[in-house]
Formats: sequence, structure tokens, C-alpha cells
Amino acid sequence: MLAEWAPPWERSKMAAFVFTAVFLFVWRRGRVSRRGICLVGLCESGKTLIFSQLIYKKAVESFTSMKENVGVLQIENKGALKLVDVPGHERVRQRFFDTYKTTARGIVFVLDSFSLNKDIRDVAEYLYTILSDPVVLSNRPQMLILCNKQDHALAKGPQVIQSVLEKEMNVLRNTQTNQLEAISEGGNRKSCYLGQEGKNFEFADLYPQRVEFAASSAQTEDLEKLKKWLQSVA
Repeated sequence: MLAEWAPPWERSKMAAFVFTAVFLFVWRRGRVSRRGICLVGLCESGKTLIFSQLIYKKAVESFTSMKENVGVLQIENKGALKLVDVPGHERVRQRFFDTYKTTARGIVFVLDSFSLNKDIRDVAEYLYTILSDPVVLSNRPQMLILCNKQDHALAKGPQVIQSVLEKEMNVLRNTQTNQLEAISEGGNRKSCYLGQEGKNFEFADLYPQRVEFAASSAQTEDLEKLKKWLQSVA
């Protein structure tokens, strides 16, 4: 209780101090409790191989799974992270992501750099769904788009992939916005607009949501950039 004898202006200052202290306590507690890293992406993008390389330090035979893989990853001088390999199958991936997204400190979106041209529409739709998720928008976990399978001679590099994805996300955003406007009937349904209105989609415009790109090859155990990112996130 604020001291009743204090003058009004003093009580206002004390109330503001108490509110700030409580807010910082809740915010820090929530951030500390979010120690999860979600590995997401389409089937056969290499998520489970990456998971096994990080957790078991070796390749483990994998197949399309309908269940998540969970492991504890120790980060030097930073503590432990809970690594979750979310199934990529369209029927179950949203359900499993919903289970773990509230505790996600970071999200690694794994894509196949070799087959991107064939999968670009599906990749962009899944990525759009994650970026526009209300919990992701609220918590703003750091995000890494991991361009896997760089060992293929015809694999696209991260810069090219970012450009291709931005173009596809721009088309998808226009389609999604038009559909939501048609459904809303006078603005009754609030929609999320990714990026800045009036310009083409760019990942940089998602700020303060931070999205980075990096290359990897789980098949050749080249995960150094991912490990450096995990170190920074932890």
C-alpha cells in the first residue's frame, strides 16, 4: 500500500516505480522460462539429422515422423536449451508447434536449399504461418532460417534464398490480406500484416522480430553457423 500521508505527486511516482518493478520482474521471469528452441520446416528438410547431430553428436537414421523429438542441449557458459524437432508433416506440425511455441526462445526454420524451387510455395506458406502466429508476435523469439543441404552442388546460398523467399512472401501476403479483408466484412476480424504497408515484403521490416539466415549441411556435419547462433541466443 502506498503511504497515504505522501503528497499526490509523490504517490504517483511511487506507483510508477512499483508498476515498473513488477513489469520487469514478470518480463525477466518469462524470458528465463523460455529456454526452448523449435526446429521447424517441411518434411525431409534435414531437421531430424540436425537434431541428432546436436544432441547425440552423430547421425541417426531418420524417417518421416508424426511425433516430436526432444533433447537437452548444453551451451557452454549459458546453461541448457530444450531442443524440439517439430514434425514437418502438414497434418500434425501445427499441433506440435502450438505445444512448444510459448516456451520458445528461438525458432530455427530449416529448408532444403537444393529443392527450394520445387517447394517454394509450401516453404513460404509455412514460414508465413509461423511469423504471423499471435504467440510468436507477442514473445518475439529470435528466428534463424537455416539453408540446409549446402553440400549439393546446385544448392542456393542464403542470400539468394532470402531474395526468393521475400518475393514469394510478398505474393502470399497480398493473397492473405485480400482474403482476410473479404472475410472481415467491415473490419470485424483483425488481421496481422507482416512487414510495412506500401512496400514489398522484406524480412528486415519485421523488426523488432529478428530474422537471420545461415547455411548448413547436416550430412557433412557442417553446423558451425547454427551452433554460433544457438550460443548467441542462449
